[in-house]
Amino acid sequence: MSDISFELKPVDEKPPRKYRKGSKYDPILDAFMEGNANLVQVSIEGKDANYLRTQLNKRIEVRAQSNIKVSVVNNVAYLEKL
Repeated sequence: MSDISFELKPVDEKPPRKYRKGSKYDPILDAFMEGNANLVQVSIEGKDANYLRTQLNKRIEVRAQSNIKVSVVNNVAYLEKL
């Protein structure tokens, strides 16, 4: 016999997938665009600056916001209005 305990339940259909609308990085870009600063340092606890740059650049591309630039200097991410 098997050493693991399991249960099989019949179902009529699979539930629909739940998709996130937008991105968790969108509020960062929104706050930056609404603010007055042209250059800000941005960080998220537990996220590397290069990872953050990649994610923000993806959102900038999807949102077609060519007026924002993300850069990393000395492992610190910056947002800049162009």
